Amino acid sequence: MSNTAWSYSSIKTFEQCPKKYYHLRVLKDVKDEGSEATLYGQELHKAAEEYLTQDTALPPKFKFIQTVVDAIKGIPGDKHCELKLGVKRTNAGYEPCGFFDADVWWRGIADVVITKDDVAFSIDYKTSKNAKYADLKQLDLVAAALFTHFPQIKKIKSALAFVVSNEFIRKEHFAEMRDSYFASFDPLLDRLASAEETGVWNPNTGPLCKYCPVTTCEHNRR
Repeated sequence: MSNTAWSYSSIKTFEQCPKKYYHLRVLKDVKDEGSEATLYGQELHKAAEEYLTQDTALPPKFKFIQTVVDAIKGIPGDKHCELKLGVKRTNAGYEPCGFFDADVWWRGIADVVITKDDVAFSIDYKTSKNAKYADLKQLDLVAAALFTHFPQIKKIKSALAFVVSNEFIRKEHFAEMRDSYFASFDPLLDRLASAEETGVWNPNTGPLCKYCPVTTCEHNRR
C-alpha cells in the first residue's frame, strides 16, 4: 500500500488517470489552475464560511444559499468551518495528527462540522448543477477522520449540499464502521503503490482528456 499522503481528490485523480496524477502529484511539472466552476466554488465556500463564523453578509451573487446557511447556523452545537483533518496510520491503527505532519497518511478539509455531545453533523457544499453524480465516498472519508479526531462522537449525520439545485444527499455514519470507511480505499491505494514501485503510470483515455492540463500527453485534446 502507498505510503504517500493522500486525499480524496488526489486518489480520484489517480483513478481517473495515473499519468495525470504523475504529472500533478509526483513530477509536479504541471499545475491545474482550475476551471471557472472551480474558482466559483472556492468563492462560495469562502462566503459561506465568513457568514457562519463572522456574520459577514453574503455577497449578492450568493444570496441564493441564504436559506441553506441559515439552516446550518440554526443547528445547535460547536461549529467548525473549513476544518483541516489529518490521520496517520500506525501499527495500532488510525490516529489523529496535524494536517501538515510529516507522518500524515490521509488529509482532508471538512466544509462544516457541528459537534454536540456524541453526535455530529458534517456538511459538504457542492456547486455543480445537480446531484446526478453525487459521490458519497467523500463523506465516508471525512466521517472516518472525524471519528478519529473526536472519539466522543458515535454518530455523524452527513450531507452533500447541492446549493444550486437545492438538493441534499444524506448519509448516516457510525463510529464502529470507521475502519471500514478508510479500508474501502485500500484497492486504489494498492494500485497507487504499484505505480510508485514500478514507475508505470499508464494514461486512461476518455471525455475528460480535453480538459486535462497535461498537454504533453498523446491523448490530450485541448
